[in-house]
Amino acid sequence: MTNPAGSGLSGSSADDADTELLAAVRAGNTDAYGLLYQRHRSAARAFAHGLVTDPSDADDLVSETFAKVLATLRAGRGPIVAFRAYLHTTLRHVLYHRARRDRRLEFTDDLTRYDEGQPFLDPALERLERTYAARAYNALPDRWRDVLWRTEIEGASPAEVAPQLGLTPNAVAVLAHRAREGLRRLYLQQHVAVADPPECRWVGDRLGGRVRGRLAHRDSVRLEAHVAWCTECRARLAEVTEINQRHYRPYRQRNHATPAD
Repeated sequence: MTNPAGSGLSGSSADDADTELLAAVRAGNTDAYGLLYQRHRSAARAFAHGLVTDPSDADDLVSETFAKVLATLRAGRGPIVAFRAYLHTTLRHVLYHRARRDRRLEFTDDLTRYDEGQPFLDPALERLERTYAARAYNALPDRWRDVLWRTEIEGASPAEVAPQLGLTPNAVAVLAHRAREGLRRLYLQQHVAVADPPECRWVGDRLGGRVRGRLAHRDSVRLEAHVAWCTECRARLAEVTEINQRHYRPYRQRNHATPAD
């Protein structure tokens, strides 16, 4: 195998080089992973610096992400192509899990005080959640985005929106309900890590619907049969279920932002 670490590679040549290196890593060649690290480290650091404010946190995040991806590849899972996209997705989920873990820690020398105090909102986690919410919103059909914007952001009632959409107030209320449910499902889906095996990918694409009770019976049976033996998909399902139970609201009512293009 030729050394594809040179910076002159671009486009399909770079993708082909990554594919070769990924295959070599799966075959046990750790030097190949070193080349992947060299090729994508700068992009990963730039991405991490956009998510956290402390440079040392960004470096730790990148190191943990590369270690996690290496372990995944050694186990015969992970990406076959599109390594950078997989790396960035993993980085976001590592950040999310770290934020959740840190929120559970309590450092105090006074164990007699159990008042709740003021809730702590981790800025990095909040920024990540907003990103997920924005992506979910942008993935909605235009009509759903329109009714959500008018009712949830502008605060208009179904009766006020009805003439603008050419619907009855009741039809607007039904449409808004469906749009909100679709937004919740897509928002939950943003938290699902990329899975490489086809059946895991199929299950991962439907976890949001499973948690919201919106899967067809046949799909539910197939999904439940899979998570009964697949520990990774079972963990993903538990994570999405926990997020749903926290009642995160993936949009803010009546703010003064402008709609996305």
